[in-house]
Order: sequence, then structure tokens, then C-alpha cells
Amino acid sequence: MTPETPVRSGADEADVQPKGDSCATVDFANLPALQYDRSFWSITATQFLGAFNDNVYKQMLLLLSVNVALQQTATGAPAEGRDLQWIAMLVFGMPFLLFSGVAGLISERCSKRTIIVLSKVAEVVVMSLAMLAFMTVARNGLHPVLLVILFLMGTQSAFFGPGKYGILPEKLRDKDLPKANGVILMTTFLAIIFGTVLAGRLLDAFPHDLWVGASVCVLIAVAGVLTSLGIRRVQPAAPDLQFQMSSLAIPPEVRRLFKRDRPLLQALLASCMFWLVGAIVFPAANALGVNQYHKSAGEASLLAGGVGVGIAIGSIAAGWLSKGHVNFHVMRVGAWGIFLCLVLLAVPGPTAPQLLGFWGSLAALILMGISTGLFAVPLQVFLQSRPPAGLKGCTIAAMNQANWLAIIIAALLYGVFDQIILMLGWPKSGMFAFTALLMFPIAFLYRPREETLAPVLESECR
Repeated sequence: MTPETPVRSGADEADVQPKGDSCATVDFANLPALQYDRSFWSITATQFLGAFNDNVYKQMLLLLSVNVALQQTATGAPAEGRDLQWIAMLVFGMPFLLFSGVAGLISERCSKRTIIVLSKVAEVVVMSLAMLAFMTVARNGLHPVLLVILFLMGTQSAFFGPGKYGILPEKLRDKDLPKANGVILMTTFLAIIFGTVLAGRLLDAFPHDLWVGASVCVLIAVAGVLTSLGIRRVQPAAPDLQFQMSSLAIPPEVRRLFKRDRPLLQALLASCMFWLVGAIVFPAANALGVNQYHKSAGEASLLAGGVGVGIAIGSIAAGWLSKGHVNFHVMRVGAWGIFLCLVLLAVPGPTAPQLLGFWGSLAALILMGISTGLFAVPLQVFLQSRPPAGLKGCTIAAMNQANWLAIIIAALLYGVFDQIILMLGWPKSGMFAFTALLMFPIAFLYRPREETLAPVLESECR
């Protein structure tokens, strides 16, 4: 799981022209219905292919990072050696923290369609470098060059993100935005599921010819370039927007908003803890399948894919149960569901390191994914709806940067927890026990009051 990249960052929403000016090439009155809008389906396909590619390559490197620990056993090291997945997590997350602000600024100064197309071209270049790296310096294992390429992949995604979401209100009618965002979200989860599972299958099929898997990523990137060309042209939203230091950090107006609006600040902290926990669960599922149950990469990827399946189901259920408003009761049920599933995954059996076994763990991870959807959807709606209109863009950007900081911290914690598990001689399922401890304060303490979503402050982001 990964949070969405900021739509805006450091931009003055008052400086952004209305649709009629900023998107003069789009005739909103004569647009086709959403289901017949080729431009919308082009951005949907482009987003799907990009998320799919991210997860294929990232999951390949995560599984290779687990295999580093397994390969150490041949030299006499302990049966469960160091798990290096945290390094790959850290490398992939850093670009989002470093460049999201600048990417949001550029997406306002330039045409978002241009940014999207150039980002997809960059993806072809990066994946081609990955294929060459697998053919030469990294034929059958993890190599520092692959981590450099993963960083470049994260950088490309960081610049792609603001354009793909920011372009929707510039080329669609307002009444179509909820449905359009729902379709984008659903296809994103499908891309996560399919990309995660395919990565494991590719490693199983070509364990010593990993360039074949990278070549698949190149083809996906090329397909993404072609679909991006079908996106309707739009003009720059704010071509005169100037760079400010607040573009790299949190603007002072947003800091004052969080200081004065305690429910919003609490929701931000809950969101950060949620993404921190989620960032640990995915590599923990990989380690559980590969290291503890000695499954192939393809079989182990089913565990992480199961979380994605559950999230898709839970997101749909949360939308239905919420009945058009923020339902914090649904969110609390989801929080306790996540915690209980983590506890179940960590419980040892009477004759085995873990009570559930491989297939029981898959069922628990699917249930955890469902609980994740129940928790995340109401929280996300509250975070998007609570800020005043003049601060929504900058606040969303700050929230996403905070979430990526939480993911980077999760990478470091994963490395620390793994070292503790090795020193104590625990099985890899012990990682879920540490994660449950992190989730418990959110489930137990975070109890927001039911309230309207009317903004409490009116300001502008300058």
C-alpha cells in the first residue's frame, strides 16, 4: 500500500484560474458521458499501467531482498538471515518525500498532460536501464545498481502523481469527479494485486534470467506512453506560479490550520500510523511466505496480493456502509479488525512457529485488507473534506508528504524489528506482533466524534 501523491504543493489556490480559463481547449458543456469519454479511459489505463509497473518491479526487488537472507544459509549463516527488504522500501519511498513538493509545483506551471506523457517516457527509460542491469551486473540477485534504478522509478512516479490526479478536474465535469476518482482508486488496487502476483511468477519462471521480467516492465511502460497520448490536452493551471521554499515543506498556513484544528491533526496522525503499519505488512508477508514457509516467490506473492484483494473489497463495503457521509463507526471497526488480524498472524501454534499456517495466513491477510478498506475510506474522506476550500490543495500535499515520511520510518523500523527477531530467535511471523503493538494505540485511543464536515477555517495557501 502506498499513499497517493500530492495533487498540489505550495500552490496558491487563489492563483489557479477557473476551468473556463485554465482549460480553454476543453468544452465542458459538450463532453461525452464519462463511460464514453476516451480521454478519461486513457488516463485510467495510463494510471493502471503505471501502478502495475511500480508493483512488478518493486515486488521483484523485495523478493530478491528476502532471497539475500536465504542465500546466506548456504554459507553457514542462521536459517533466517537478515531481511533486506527495508532497504528497498527506503529507497523507493525517498523520492516521494524529496520531490513531491516540486512535482506538485511543476504540475501547476506546465500542462498536466505534458507532465504525464513525459513521465511515461521516463518510465520507459528507467525500465530499460533495469533490463540492462539484470542482463549485466545483476543476473540473479540483488545489486546496488537495482536500488539506484528503484530510486529513479520512485522519482518518476513522484512526478507522475500530481498530474494524474490534478488533471481530472481540468478535463471532467464536476459531477463526474466522484465516479472518476472511484474508478481510478479501484483500478489502482487491481494494479497492485496483479503486479505483486506477477512479480513472484516472473521470479519463479526466470530465476537466472531476471532481465525477462524487466523486459515485461519495459513493454508495460511503452503501453503506458501510448495510452497517455489519448488524454485530452489541457492548458497550464497556473503558468506564473513562482517557486517558494514552502513548496518543499509545509506552508505556514497549513501548520496553523493543523494547530487550530485538533480533529484534523488527529486524523493526520492516525493516517500516518496507518500507512506506517501498512508499509510493514507487505514485506512481512513476503518474509513469512519465503523464509518461514519456504514457498516460491510466486506463492509468497499470493500473501501480499491477498491484502490487495481485501482492500478492494473493504473499500467497496466502506463506501456502501457509510451511506454518503463519514462513518467513524465503520472506521473503528476497521481499526480493530486490523489489530486482531495482526495478533492472529503472530500467535504461535502448539507444534509450529505460527498457528494459522500458510493458507490460514492468506485468509487472515485478506481479512486484514478488508479491515484496511473499512478504516481508510472514512479517514480519507474526512481528510479531504475537512480543510477549507482555500487550503485543500496544500493540506492534501502536506498530508501525503507526512504519510511518505511515515513509510520511510516504517522501512527503518522493519530493519530494527528484523534484527531483534534474529537476536531473540523468533520466527518471521514475530514481525506481526511488533506491528500489532504499533496499531493498538490507533484502535484503542482514536475515537473521533461524529460531526459535520463544514470547514472550520477559511484561508488561502500562499
